[in-house]
Amino acid sequence: MPVSIAFELSDTDLEYFRTAMRDVKATAHSRDEKSIINAAARLAAETGARELPQFVKERLEKLEGLIRMLEDTEWRLEGQHRERVLGALAYFAEPADLIPDQIPGLGFLDDAIMVELVVRDLQHEIESYADFCRYREEQRHLEDLDPELRRVRLEKRRRAMYARMEARRERRARRGGSLFVLS
Repeated sequence: MPVSIAFELSDTDLEYFRTAMRDVKATAHSRDEKSIINAAARLAAETGARELPQFVKERLEKLEGLIRMLEDTEWRLEGQHRERVLGALAYFAEPADLIPDQIPGLGFLDDAIMVELVVRDLQHEIESYADFCRYREEQRHLEDLDPELRRVRLEKRRRAMYARMEARRERRARRGGSLFVLS
């Protein structure tokens, strides 16, 4: 019979994860972008093939969305937004873990918690990318759309989504920022 366990992270717990992320970001500049993306993709693939608690599995699946956001040539995530997502993924490229991944049932719990914190902090980027993807899919279904017009529309939508990300991040900063800050 499955057992459900809920927990709350204290300020001290959050500070542990903030410190871990700061430490990773301090050394991430020595890693190239592709190695960070590949390491996160390996973790996502490895966890996807394992029998894991649903909480862990659901969070680690979100890594794939962050990777797609970086690799999507039409979205072309750039500047501070790209750096924020890469900085978040750099944590998953580090071999050292709070809980060793080999421990059944618990090994990926620290990774899942970090994904949850990262996803909350990257909420604006994730929502904007999802909106862009929906729009792109709508445009794909317009059979008579000229390819150049489609490209122009997508670029216009991308710029609008970037502006929205920045406006929302500025509003959040004025309200005190997030609990877990990547920048």
